[in-house]
Amino acid sequence: MTMRTRTLGTTGPQVSALGLGCMGMSGMYGETDRAESIATIHAALEAGVTLLDTGDFYGMGHNELLINEALRTAPPALRENALLSVKFGAQRGPDGEWLGYDARPAAVKTWAAYSLQRLGVDHIDVYRPARLDPNVPIEETVGAIAELVEKGYVRHIGLSEVGADTIRRAAATAPIADLQIEYALISRGPEREILPTLRELGIAVTAYGVLSRGLISGHVAAGQGFAATDFRAHSPRFQGDNLQHNLTLVESLRKIAEQKGVSVAQIAIAWVMSRGDDIVPLVGAKTRERLGEALGAVDVTLDAADLAAVEAAVPADAAAGERYAPAQMAMLDSER
Repeated sequence: MTMRTRTLGTTGPQVSALGLGCMGMSGMYGETDRAESIATIHAALEAGVTLLDTGDFYGMGHNELLINEALRTAPPALRENALLSVKFGAQRGPDGEWLGYDARPAAVKTWAAYSLQRLGVDHIDVYRPARLDPNVPIEETVGAIAELVEKGYVRHIGLSEVGADTIRRAAATAPIADLQIEYALISRGPEREILPTLRELGIAVTAYGVLSRGLISGHVAAGQGFAATDFRAHSPRFQGDNLQHNLTLVESLRKIAEQKGVSVAQIAIAWVMSRGDDIVPLVGAKTRERLGEALGAVDVTLDAADLAAVEAAVPADAAAGERYAPAQMAMLDSER
């Protein structure tokens, strides 16, 4: 594997063609192992992955502290190559309950101050609101981040899960490097209006959920149970008949992957990478084994026949179930 690079839009930094999403290392998908999580971050850096993605609400600060430790214990040359992408604004209670979003200018600066402290850095490379705060105009939120850029606390501004109109308003306020949004073989909504808008404005995509929470990784089995604290225990796509239907799609994809001599996860990640040089997939590996598999996707080339076969096996809108439960779907400006 040779790690290539891509650029986050016309104004953003150069990053590895594959990023590491660290959320799963803080309990969002069941049990985690701190030592293995840190070893996985180190392995990613050693493989040339430079983009580490987190959120200040992942484990209520746990994830940022974990990344702090991983960077402190990494070789200096690797630590200096790391670029940190941080989401902010989600409010959670002591029991993990989701309470809403706060992206007021004063809150933006407060969130940033805490993140800088927890991460142990003097700046954040890409800073973004996790969701659109319905009570705060995007211009005010982006304007506050722009002030942090002017003062050197933030390098670039990103967005997350917002629609075309919000993207345009944000870009008219300050330069936007990228939009973070779920994009995968079974989550192709951005293709309708959001991707064309981003390309018109020179804004990149950091795509999360490229394996659909593991659903199209090839590692989920029918009847598999998930802990109550695991996101998938409540995700519509993992429930009952929906799961059965979606796993049928995975088996169709598996046949194509086997013909290519790659894994299901690798062909699913490679498909996202093939969508354009302005798209950087984030893989949510929380172990070195899963990271190694994901990294193999970098060298998977899909020709026109491969792409046609993949999309015939897993057509757009073929998945059963929404990507979030109804209450969370209602918070997505990107779905309006």
